[in-house]
Amino acid sequence: MKSIYLAAIFAAIVPLKLLSSEPSAFGAGNLDSSQPYGLTQSEKVILQTKDKLNKVVVKSNNQANEVESLRERIDGLQTIIEGLTRKSQENKLGLQELEEKNNQGLKNSNEYEKRLSEISQANTVEIKELNQTLVKTKVLLEAIESSYVTKEEYNTLVGDFNKFKELVSKELNKNVAKKSSQFDKISNAEVEKLAKENYDKKHYTKSIEQYAHLIENNYRPARAHYMIGEMNYYRKNYAEAIAYFKKSASLYSKADYMPTLMLHTAISMDETSDFKNAKSFYNGVIAKYPDSKAASIAKNKLIKIK
Repeated sequence: MKSIYLAAIFAAIVPLKLLSSEPSAFGAGNLDSSQPYGLTQSEKVILQTKDKLNKVVVKSNNQANEVESLRERIDGLQTIIEGLTRKSQENKLGLQELEEKNNQGLKNSNEYEKRLSEISQANTVEIKELNQTLVKTKVLLEAIESSYVTKEEYNTLVGDFNKFKELVSKELNKNVAKKSSQFDKISNAEVEKLAKENYDKKHYTKSIEQYAHLIENNYRPARAHYMIGEMNYYRKNYAEAIAYFKKSASLYSKADYMPTLMLHTAISMDETSDFKNAKSFYNGVIAKYPDSKAASIAKNKLIKIK
C-alpha cells in the first residue's frame, strides 16, 4: 500500500514541472538536466523534493521486490516442512511396525537397531535441510529490515510532500490573487520610467519592486525580467540573475540587449564555478555577436577560464 501511495506522489510531480521549466534559449532552469543551473529558489525546492521522493520510491520498490522474494522463500519453506511432516509420520509408523515385529520376535535386536539408526539418520538430514532454509530466510529478513521504509521516514516524506504542494499552490496562485499596489493609480509606462530612473541611480530595491509590478501586469515582461536580472547580477545574486535572464530570453530572444544578457549570464555561471556552461555562453556571444563589446569581453573572460 505504501509503495502504491509513494508512486502516486512521485507521479504527481510530472505535470507540475511546467511550473519550473519554461522554454529557454539556454536550457537554464531545466530540472530534468543532470546538472541543472540557473534555478530560482522555488525551482531549487522543487528539485530537492523530487530527489527526496525519488529516493524513497526507489527504496520502497526495492523493498517490495524483496518482500515478494521472501514470500516465495516462505512458500518453499512451507513445502519443505510439509514434506518433513509426512516423512516424520512415515518414520513414526515404521518405528511402530518395527517395534511390533521386534516384540513378536519376528526380527532380532540387531535388525531393530539397524532400522532405528537408518530412521534417525534420515531425520537428521531432513532437520539439517530445514535449518539451512531457515538461515537463508533469516538473511533475507535482515536485508529487508535494513532497507525498510520506517514510519519516521514515511512521515517525513508526507511532510515534505505537503510542503511541496504548498509551494506549488503558491506558484499557481501567484497571479490569481493580485495584490493592490501603490503603482496601480499610474500608467505602466510611467512605472517603467520610474523603474529606469531608480535603476540609473542604483536604487535597486525600488526599481526591482517597480519592474516586478510591470511583470505582474504583463507590461513588456521580457525587458522587465532582463532589468531585474541585471540588478541581481550587480548585487552578485548570480543564480537569481540567471533565472531572470533565462525568462527574458524565453519571452523575446531578439531584444537589443541580448549580447549583454548572454555575457552576464556567462559571467554569472563563471562566478558560480559553472565553467563548462560559462565557456559555452562566452563562445555563443563571440559567435553570434562578433563585433560587439560583449564579444570582446567574452574573449578575455574565455582566456582566463582556459
